[in-house]
Amino acid sequence: MKTTLCLTLLAAACAVAAPPAFAWEPTKPIEFVVPAGTGGGADQMARFIQGVAAKNKLTAQPIVVVNKAGGAGAEGFLDVKGDKGNAHKIVITLSNLFTTPLATGVPFNWRDLTPVSMLALDNFILWVNAESPYKTPKEYLAAVKAQPDKTFKMGGTGSKQEDQIITVLMEKTAGKKMTYIPLKGGGDVAVQLVGKHIDSTVNNPIEAESHWRSGALRPLCVMDKKPLAYPAKVTATQSWQDVPTCTSAGLPVDYLMLRGVFMPPGVTPDQVKYYVDLFQKVRALPEWKTFMEKGAFTQTVMSGPEFVDWLGKNEQLHRVLMKEAGFLATN
Repeated sequence: MKTTLCLTLLAAACAVAAPPAFAWEPTKPIEFVVPAGTGGGADQMARFIQGVAAKNKLTAQPIVVVNKAGGAGAEGFLDVKGDKGNAHKIVITLSNLFTTPLATGVPFNWRDLTPVSMLALDNFILWVNAESPYKTPKEYLAAVKAQPDKTFKMGGTGSKQEDQIITVLMEKTAGKKMTYIPLKGGGDVAVQLVGKHIDSTVNNPIEAESHWRSGALRPLCVMDKKPLAYPAKVTATQSWQDVPTCTSAGLPVDYLMLRGVFMPPGVTPDQVKYYVDLFQKVRALPEWKTFMEKGAFTQTVMSGPEFVDWLGKNEQLHRVLMKEAGFLATN
């Protein structure tokens, strides 16, 4: 009887200690799709996550980053949409989650995917070359107003995407048209400004941070309603917190961009939870804090119904912005 009782108690203890039967983990490499070019904000974030997950052994399988930027990101989104039930594939999203289907009519909507988590919100900054005569947003705006239409060259990522939407908003404030030059990715946009091939950009902070630090670029203002939250000096004299808001400088343009993760349709709640938990572990790392500060991200995090509600509201916001800009597909 004693032997039977001990075995019974041992079995009960093992049952309590064992992981739940419904838990899921990847059994092969995880494909991390980036629906944008290399060097941009989405690409940098995906590759950062790939690196820290491997370094800290957060996943049993490696994460493999794959860029699928064709069609303003439609290539990547359609690939994930078509891979129903594949829990070994995730995609990082930016505003082309909304803008690409609205601008092109491509048969895709964010509801075709499975929302996992908002990782952060990304900011936009008006940048000029450090040798530019414009030291403030007011000087820049006055120069745009004083020049004939199409004189200023604004570089951005893609056509009818967030960079061009912001450019249209700036044009309305200035009452002048700019020449918008679409480029492959945020990294290329920054390089073109360093080389003085364009007059300005509205790059994300992380896409131009190294060029600002080196003294090649100058931030004029951030397109948020409040200043950035990072007081540490990036250059000898300035921090992200020192960059004024565009609105305070007479350029009323506010825009924040999603950095989030989705899965294909048809995955299970356990599979979604695995990735929600994974990104919680990533965000708890000191390396994540450093990455957030380097890129001056707004650290807003969501998942579940709250995230779904946010997505619906921001889809509508982009529909309004793109209609005002004349970017909605007519087909």
